[in-house]
Amino acid sequence: PPTRKTIASPTGTRDMYPPELSRRRWIEQRWRAAAIRHGFDEIDGPTFEHTELYTLKSGDGIVSEIFGVFSGKDEAAVKELGQRLASGENAPAPFALRPEFTPTLARMYAARAGQLPKPTRWFWQQTCFRAERPQRGRLREFMQWNCDIIGTPAEPADAAAYAESLAAQDVDAIAACVGLMEDVGLTPEMVKVRLSSRAVLGSIIRALGVSPENESSAFVLLDRRDRLDDADLEAMAFEFGIHEAGFLAFLKRPRGKRGMEEALSFLEPAAAEGVVAPLRRLLTLLEQAGLSAWCEVDLNIARGLAYYTGMVFEVHETSGAMRAIAGGGRYDNLIETFGGPPTPAVGFGMGDVVLSLVLSDRGLMPDDRAIAGELGLRPDAFVISNGTPESDSALTGLVTRLRAARLHARRSSKATKNIGKLLKDASDCGARFAVIIESASEATLKNLDANTQERVGLADVPAKIAGAR
Repeated sequence: PPTRKTIASPTGTRDMYPPELSRRRWIEQRWRAAAIRHGFDEIDGPTFEHTELYTLKSGDGIVSEIFGVFSGKDEAAVKELGQRLASGENAPAPFALRPEFTPTLARMYAARAGQLPKPTRWFWQQTCFRAERPQRGRLREFMQWNCDIIGTPAEPADAAAYAESLAAQDVDAIAACVGLMEDVGLTPEMVKVRLSSRAVLGSIIRALGVSPENESSAFVLLDRRDRLDDADLEAMAFEFGIHEAGFLAFLKRPRGKRGMEEALSFLEPAAAEGVVAPLRRLLTLLEQAGLSAWCEVDLNIARGLAYYTGMVFEVHETSGAMRAIAGGGRYDNLIETFGGPPTPAVGFGMGDVVLSLVLSDRGLMPDDRAIAGELGLRPDAFVISNGTPESDSALTGLVTRLRAARLHARRSSKATKNIGKLLKDASDCGARFAVIIESASEATLKNLDANTQERVGLADVPAKIAGAR
């Protein structure tokens, strides 16, 4: 006989059987509903892109996180890539499975910037791929939800009014994220939107002597601050060529120090107040929007990707037990990088993996029966024969008529004629009605939710069930 070999799914991926997939679909439905309610239109793009799309603005560091893709039919390119890798050269594949969607969004907007409304409000939810080390809350393949606001209606002549319009969009993006969290049962006591500012952090980094060429590396270090100890942070800083004592002290300050005033103590008072004014204004607008209970300032938040320019945020459990549920911020230069006009933009992303774990841990994920009801997965009818030959003969025809009436109808494939066991199957699959065929002309219609039943003509069953929806 042939040798049998068991092949498991790749590390960091998920096999999703019906119950697991239904739970993810429930999250996706909540994402879509929240985005549409907040005025976003859905878009989509390729599963893979030119690798340069990600390295151009996200930074070369992302290369270690991407799954490279190339065409096996391009033999010359494959051979060249192999030679470069064999020689020790850092040679990424020409294409990459998308590790995130923001660069694709920027490319798409740049291609049609003159034809799109201002602002453009887009959302997206599909699969991303990252070649990371899998752990709780982090997989190599995951679903992500993005909401982005790109552009402004018009650039006001008054710089203060323009800044105000951008801050209002920051609030709008945060409101969409908070709206989703409310929808799934989370509260401000459970999670917080931790706000920071790349502009503020950039001023601190420069004031502490970090050179312009090392600024992006400094942000990477700040982003990893909560995940590494002081020795590892210092070693990584030295590897990046950052030796400035003032910055190292800022990097290694006590992890509990999160507030604005503490971080600004590393700046001269006059400079500190000027650079932090936009963040203070954002807090005022969040309070006016009724969102302040959800938000707190935390200048430990840096966001590692190089394209962020202003306000950044992450959503964390107040217990600090899990990595970020969501994250995002302002990226005002990215559209221009891909050939579009100078265009301000703000957005965020949320993955399904951490969110589903948080909801499960807190008992907020509905049970499978409730999810099936919300998603429209419950059968309308589970059809059973009473075991007589004439009832057996009528079963297939009734199932066909129910489906023709656009009803979700199922039947048992079991050989048993035990009606009690078949009724249990009907209940277990969440059917609204069990239809027991009693003869060629009659059936017992059992409402499994109300635990009532009535005798009806076989021809009347589809209309009876449809009318009870």
